[in-house]
Amino acid sequence: MRVTSATGARPSSSATATRVSTATASATKRRDSKLWSETFDVGATQPLTSKEIKRQEAIFELAQGEQDLVEDLKLAKKAYHDPMLKLSIMTEQELNQIFGTLDSLIPLHEDLLSRLRDARKPDGSTEHVGHILTDWLPCLYSYTPYCSNQVKAKALLDQRKQDRRVQDFLQRCLQSPFSRKLDLWNFLDIPRSRLVKYPLLLREILKHTPNDHPDRQHLDEAMVMVQSVVADINRRTGESECQYYKDRLLYTEDGRRDGLIDRSKTLSCHGELKNNRGAKLHVFLFQDVLVITRSISLNDQPVSYQLCRQPIPIRQLDLEDLSDGEMRVGGSIRGAFSNNERTKNFFRVSYRSGGQLQSHCFQASDAFNKQQWINCIRQAKEAAALSGEQPPQAEPGIDTGLEICGETGLGGEMEAGQGHCVLGCLLLVTMVTTVFSSTGAT
Repeated sequence: MRVTSATGARPSSSATATRVSTATASATKRRDSKLWSETFDVGATQPLTSKEIKRQEAIFELAQGEQDLVEDLKLAKKAYHDPMLKLSIMTEQELNQIFGTLDSLIPLHEDLLSRLRDARKPDGSTEHVGHILTDWLPCLYSYTPYCSNQVKAKALLDQRKQDRRVQDFLQRCLQSPFSRKLDLWNFLDIPRSRLVKYPLLLREILKHTPNDHPDRQHLDEAMVMVQSVVADINRRTGESECQYYKDRLLYTEDGRRDGLIDRSKTLSCHGELKNNRGAKLHVFLFQDVLVITRSISLNDQPVSYQLCRQPIPIRQLDLEDLSDGEMRVGGSIRGAFSNNERTKNFFRVSYRSGGQLQSHCFQASDAFNKQQWINCIRQAKEAAALSGEQPPQAEPGIDTGLEICGETGLGGEMEAGQGHCVLGCLLLVTMVTTVFSSTGAT
């Protein structure tokens, strides 16, 4: 599951709590950190209070992080981009898509690093950084195209990894000391991780800056600026990601689209779930609609998603948390009646339209992932309830050309008014009657 809104916590597989969230997996593999007090002769000229030492440590961490970032961005270009281009492992167009505007970020961070170093006194201490940050922070808007491109970049990189030459090159890089056991995507994701860290770094500097300090006002202004910048980039990146997945949806009939999907500008979360028969589904929770699909790989194209049920409007969606052992799975008569088939981490969503019930039971990979889905759906329902505008509703079975029936296999939900579901039920009754009659049961 991938949570893409800023309201969710970080889920399990390929997830981000916010679109510009910190890559915690990468952080543990970064180079060892250096402390200001270990780099400079603390108190050589004048004694410093514990609070001032902590302030200097926070400022030094900001500068050291800029240096590490510049080195990593240059490494990504020198060790990955340039060799793959020279050896024709990927085309220039593919590399431009994967690396995006990474080149433009290098001089931006070199500039901040240079300013922070110039502000440093001979003894290693820094008196003022607030004015530097208020002047530099608007440059972070350069991150908008880079972050907005990442979902396409990741999809293309994953696709190209299927090529043996690409796979072999990346594996050799991963085994080389320079990589620090980070793969290419870790390097490409480092700028995004750095972006969300700026509010944390500024907050730490502010924490140890007295209210009467000359730098306090500028730091307060910088804090407001960086939060605004990150929020704006997060919003734009979310819209880009939402549009990407909308474009990857495949409808059953050409030209038959869904109004709720088309109008959605945000994607709360998405990821793989299983239905009650164990079939893998890819479910998307857009701002106004829940969309159930199956992932499809078409030739050398990025993964597409075939709609397999009518989209469910969030406003009319009912959510039910199923207790462990309450749900059964299986596609056979044995599975339908055996207590051994009870499973965990299920929840149910349902929707009634025109007298017909569409009901789906989903199984998450674990309890944490299940709770993430439940939280996201509840938040989406709350947001929809607070919104006064009523979204357009698609007529069942017309806009998408999809069947309204839910999981009608054994152990699933049965909807009324569905001809093919009724036929399946009659066949089941006939089979069960035959089995019971042969055993002499009544």
